Formats: sequence, C-alpha cells, structure tokens
Amino acid sequence: MSTLVQPAYPYVTITIDTSGLVPVAQRNPGVVAVVGNAVAAASAPAATPVEVTDHASVMSAFASGTTANPLTQSLDLVLAQDPRPSKIYGVRTGTNDDYAGALAGLDAADDVTFVCLAGEATVGKATSGDTAATGLMALKEHVEQASAAGNKCIAVAMIDPTTARSPTYVSDVLAASGYGPLRSDDGRMVLVAARGATLDPTSTTATADAAAAVMGAAAGYPPGTSVVLKQVRGFTMAVTSQYTPAEITALSGQGIIPLIDPALIPGSGLYLADGGVFSSDAARNYFDVVTLLDQMEFALRAGLIGAVGDSRITKAGLTAVRVRIEGILGPFLASGVIDSFSVAIPLLAILALPDSARDAAETARVVTARQTRRVDAVVLVEIAATIHQLNVTLVPHF
Repeated sequence: MSTLVQPAYPYVTITIDTSGLVPVAQRNPGVVAVVGNAVAAASAPAATPVEVTDHASVMSAFASGTTANPLTQSLDLVLAQDPRPSKIYGVRTGTNDDYAGALAGLDAADDVTFVCLAGEATVGKATSGDTAATGLMALKEHVEQASAAGNKCIAVAMIDPTTARSPTYVSDVLAASGYGPLRSDDGRMVLVAARGATLDPTSTTATADAAAAVMGAAAGYPPGTSVVLKQVRGFTMAVTSQYTPAEITALSGQGIIPLIDPALIPGSGLYLADGGVFSSDAARNYFDVVTLLDQMEFALRAGLIGAVGDSRITKAGLTAVRVRIEGILGPFLASGVIDSFSVAIPLLAILALPDSARDAAETARVVTARQTRRVDAVVLVEIAATIHQLNVTLVPHF
C-alpha cells in the first residue's frame, strides 16, 4: 500500500484574519438632546429622537409652518453656538409637559451625553409610586438613572430667568423657588442662572432658554475642558438684570453657573462665570472633571472589551492587558487633560515570580483568580486641572 504524499501546491497558503481591523467603539462626547413641547401637527413622532442640523430641519420636524414653539426656539439656540455640538437631537413630548414619557424615548439613544428641557424652569416633583416625575425633576431622574446604567450623561437646567432681583436672590432660588432638590448626588446636574435672559432685547416677555444655549456651548468643547469664561450665544441680558459681584460669588459657591458680560473681555457678550456642577459630591464638583471621567470610563470599557474572553491569566496575558490600558490612556496624556498615569495589576506582579518564590497567600490569589476568572487593575491618573482663579500680588515701589 503506497503512502500518500501531501502535495506542496500551491506552495504558500494565506489565511486572512481581519480581527485586527475591527475598530474600537468610539463615543462622541458632544451629542445633545433637547426635549420639549412642540405642535401636535409636527411631522416628528412624539418621544422619538430626531437629528437636526440647521434651522430648516428644526422647523420641518417640529413646527407647522413658520411659527416657532418652545422646542424649535431651544434647538435654534443650540445651533447658534460656536463651536456647536457634534450631533443634535430634538424630542417632542406627546402631550404638554409629558417630560417623563419623552425622556424615556432617549433610553435607546446611548450616544447622548447632554440633555435639557426646552424652556423649562419649573422644578416639578419626583416620581411617587405610579406617578411619573414632572418638570426638571424628571430630567434629573433621567440622567441619574441613565448614568447608573452605564450611559453617562449630564443634564443642564436653568433658574427661571424671570425671577426678580432681590437682596436675597440666591437663597430665594435655592429655598423659596425650590431648586435645591435638583442637586445631584453624583454630579449629573448643571444649573445655570441668566436673570432677564431674552431672545429679543426690545421685549420683556420673550425669555430665552439659557439651559439649551449653555448645553450647546459646553458640548462643543472636548471632555476635560473647563467651561469658565466660555462664550454663550443667541440671547441677551439687560444690564439692569445682570448679576452683581456678590451674587456671582454666592451663586458660584452653591455650584450654580451665572452668565455674565465681563468688562475685561472686549466687546459685548455672555460668558459662563464658573465651571461647577450642581452636585452634593465633593469629588465631582467641576464640570470638566465629570466630562473627563465619563470619557475615560467609556474609553477604558470600549478598549478593554476585546481582552475579555481572550486574554489569559498568565504573565504574558496580563502584560498585554496592561499595555492595552496604557494605549487607551496615551491620547489623554498627549492632549494634556491628564498629567500622568500608572497602571498596576497586582496579580501580574505575583505571576512575574517563579512558582517556588511565591508564598502560600500569593499562590492562593493566583488560584482564586483563575477559578473566578476575575482580575483587578488599578489605574492611577493625575488630572491636569485648569486654572479658575489667579491670585496676583502687586508690589509697587520707587
């Protein structure tokens, strides 16, 4: 019986593995959604995110003819910002002020990073039993629940711009007007103050949606960018309505961002006076810290998902994981938003030792990790904080 010889032809066999060409998931951080009331005759279905790109697309989706409504006005303010967000959604309510139902329509839109309610300044009430939340409380609940589920997003709300000036303005808006309950435990709320904000300088009734404008302005910048002294466009504030230095300090001290027209900046324009978030978490009390941490978290999750199910709990396998983490954080370091970082995988240090050099506790940790298939890593990041205040000592002499 003759032995079969494997033929050499075609001499070289090539198998193409395209797994390395699969892109890593990316999250565009500048995606905003405006939820609000529009006409029932609007072509856009209720509680459904519809992307808009200009005024014409706004009116086509959410108006009937050329008459504006709260949602179209707020979307136009978002579009007026420079730089503007990378993507803008509009969501109309099914019935007036049914914010909870409309916000639920955003649950599947996991690319949204900022949300506001069109022209809404009423705090409302939290969910109680089967009764859905109303007003800005519905917005707060939405972003906190979405963020807890993994879709990190930030809500921007405004103090009623028609609230009159008074000696106790700051305490009034927090207590008497009831904005205090909007304070978020995990830094998910931004509260802005723009007293007398108006779309038409000649009118005292055409109030402007400062929240939508601020949201659009903030979303135009990369994560980790402070919003202090960033310009907000599209509306005005009469000089008689603008905040005094004492009010600016008091509002900022409470995590509220007032809009100002500083004389130190040439020309006339409105700017964000501070960069805080309306938070009860001392670790997340700055806007740029929240956006940076959100973006880093998404980048790490998206970049490391490929290691799950493939990387072995060995010295080589965990070294590859560490290199992968370093590659994910490299762009953050290059952009300057972080000053340094280090990656520690305690199990890798143990696996780097010969078996004979490990003590009983270290051997047990390796066994446990391989049985549970769980590995812990610690990433230490040094955030390069932005200057918000300069204290200069001027010493004149002869």
